[in-house]
Amino acid sequence: MPLTSNQVTQRMIAAYFQDATPQMFLSGMFQTPPANLHSSEEVSIDIERSEEEVSPVISDLSAGHNYTAADTYVNKAFKPPIHKDAGVLNAFDLITRQPGQDPFQDPDFQANAMERAFRKFRKLEYRIRRAIELQASQVLQTGVIELFDNDGNKVYTLDYQARSDHFPTAAEAWGTADADSLSDLKSLGSTIRTNGLAKPDMAIMGIDAFDAFIQEQKVRDLLDNRRIDLGAFQRMEEMVGEGGEFRGSVDVGNYQMAVWTYDGRYKDPETGDSKRYLDPAKVIVRDSGGRLDATFGAIPRIVQPDQRVMPFLPGRLASPELGMDIHTNAWVSPDGENLHVAAGSRPLMIPTAIDRFGCLDTQASS
Repeated sequence: MPLTSNQVTQRMIAAYFQDATPQMFLSGMFQTPPANLHSSEEVSIDIERSEEEVSPVISDLSAGHNYTAADTYVNKAFKPPIHKDAGVLNAFDLITRQPGQDPFQDPDFQANAMERAFRKFRKLEYRIRRAIELQASQVLQTGVIELFDNDGNKVYTLDYQARSDHFPTAAEAWGTADADSLSDLKSLGSTIRTNGLAKPDMAIMGIDAFDAFIQEQKVRDLLDNRRIDLGAFQRMEEMVGEGGEFRGSVDVGNYQMAVWTYDGRYKDPETGDSKRYLDPAKVIVRDSGGRLDATFGAIPRIVQPDQRVMPFLPGRLASPELGMDIHTNAWVSPDGENLHVAAGSRPLMIPTAIDRFGCLDTQASS
């Protein structure tokens, strides 16, 4: 005769929470010095560019000097997008057993509220951090930021006016018989060297692009040429960085490039589908020293949160090292039965050294 539910003994072990920690590989390349945290409506930057000029000779010592034109600069201003997410805790929900709690003990409303509030804040933080990574991925792949609201409407667009030749398409699709990936990378590298005045030394490949790259015979011949050791790939057991995996280095013409792959994902707010930050068929090529800026604007408010909500409210989540500045807030309903928690940020990823990166689409247009 089978045992009934009240005859079975049970031991409850610790609850398991499956956190989807954001991967911040691309946004981690953007610097966030203290000056990049601000309370203004817009972000402004002065840009002065140099050329690789050569001093001409003069006919003799009495001829005088060659004068150069005065340095000029341009000013650019950008308005950052706004993220404000919130959640609510209802007192009646706190009566129910929380994950991992003993079902035979009376609930501690205060403790439950505190635990749930901090878990909610973590979820809001992760949502904003993924939005930051999405911005970085768009900047590096297209030079344009396009953001959507909850209903799938495009509500924010910022075109940084990057040079079109920094976003080429492969002459022949990688993975096909006529593909020449090394030539494609060399061509983009030369464009970056000419316009950005710096050698590209980093190639971040989508997973399909990398698979096609290492299967190409020219690449395999290059890696097998041990006499001059032009390049060698080595799989590393550990992930390097936040989501990126280092694959090794390869010489492409006059450029030695560290090759990375990236498979970070997010849930598309428009479709609900899981999408990759980096298009699987694209390759970002850049000078790893090229300046990229992550800036964060404050979320203004007139008064500080009520003292009653302070036990449930974490402080401002500001970390220049992690490239993050998130402002927190909380309030209670007049009847004291609902606790609202909120997190907000105004992040903007700026490709300051805009000529020192590019992105190759490895699928040739038909």
